Amino acid sequence: MSGGVDSSVAAALLAEQGHDVIGVSMQLYDNSQVTESGQRAFGTCCTIDDLYDARRVAATIGIPHYIVNFESQFGEHVISNFVREYVHGRTPIPCAHCNSDLKFAELLDRAKAYDAEQLATGHYARIETDADGRYRLYRGADNSKDQTYFLFSLTQQQLARAAFPVGHLDKQTVRAHAERLKLHVTQKPDSQEICFVPDGDYAKFIERQAPDAARPGTVVDNSGRVLGTHAGVHRFTIGQRKGLGLSSSEPLYVTEIKPETAEVVVGSRNDLGRTSLTASEVNWISGKGPEDWLRVSAQIRHRHAAAPAKIRVQPDLKAELEFDEPQTAITPGQAVVFYDGDEVLGGGWID
Repeated sequence: MSGGVDSSVAAALLAEQGHDVIGVSMQLYDNSQVTESGQRAFGTCCTIDDLYDARRVAATIGIPHYIVNFESQFGEHVISNFVREYVHGRTPIPCAHCNSDLKFAELLDRAKAYDAEQLATGHYARIETDADGRYRLYRGADNSKDQTYFLFSLTQQQLARAAFPVGHLDKQTVRAHAERLKLHVTQKPDSQEICFVPDGDYAKFIERQAPDAARPGTVVDNSGRVLGTHAGVHRFTIGQRKGLGLSSSEPLYVTEIKPETAEVVVGSRNDLGRTSLTASEVNWISGKGPEDWLRVSAQIRHRHAAAPAKIRVQPDLKAELEFDEPQTAITPGQAVVFYDGDEVLGGGWID
């Protein structure tokens, strides 16, 4: 229970259906931390206010509520990965690591201590079982809120113990349920920013965590001609246009980041198009990848429209994917998730 409306309604609906529900919230960081400017160091997800909201909701629906401290795990799996990826010229997705490494790993293990059969969350996703007893993961009914992009790493064992009570609902209906059930979070807005970078200044956060990240370098064009300088590759991501510090008669975009030489390559929008990628740490929801090329729809960002492609398995949990048409800003560190219609087949991390 994050304290938001989705997980609150998920818990309330299960309790209303007669299930024996226990509310659990994750404390992910020290809520007393402040920045040098006196601002709180963390944002609107899993703050102390969110924990209070979750506890109040639990009291309203009449279920016990516990807070589990995952500060060290959050630092190890999410924050450290976030910093390390940016330093190496990649663009990470902390929410995906939080889901896979904490919610459906650490928290699922913790659920055993409560003798709980399933772990329910407020994700907009759906689980179905086929005739062979295999678990299948599908997009949420509300396409605008679908969160399966962040859940590609789930295994058959994890899906067997997962439940998404609001996955078949749209956001408007979820809020209507919250109002009907008299939950005080009915109109609480969704969290937008990364919780541990509330001001959106990733660069300063990374520099506080890893001072050596601020290694100056050059901004070059596709031919290697130096156009300017920069204060660290962690300040850039593929497709970035603003904040380049360059004067040009036409728009320039970051097309490649070379951390080993501290070079940031820029070019035109056309230079951002790519038709292929490789991915690592690939997970196939069914437990087994295809034996040959497989037609899929592939999504390379959370808000990216899945595009037609073909994929085949490579050794060591890797995969090779080719799009039918060039895709803009395929970004190392982001996830690529493979779909068959609304069904999630699997996914991995873009190399």
